Amino acid sequence: ESGLMADPDHSGPLNDLMHDGFESSLAEEISRLPEREKMVMALYYEQSLNMKEIGLVMGVSESRVCQLHSQAVSRLRKTLNEWATEAT
Repeated sequence: ESGLMADPDHSGPLNDLMHDGFESSLAEEISRLPEREKMVMALYYEQSLNMKEIGLVMGVSESRVCQLHSQAVSRLRKTLNEWATEAT
């Protein structure tokens, strides 16, 4: 190979802007989640607690934590898909 092919892992200025925009949009959308969903996301992704531990902290069952997490991810996926569509 000649070495002239673009490296798929290399990110150019446009990709950097898209990534930065995505991160700020994600942070904004997380801040808009209902309080309990926001708490689940924070405990799971920032504090690295598992679903059982989050249930103990929040005083709910592990299955309820899973449900709240799924609802949050679904909300985020929907709004961020809209963001990605607008960004292209």
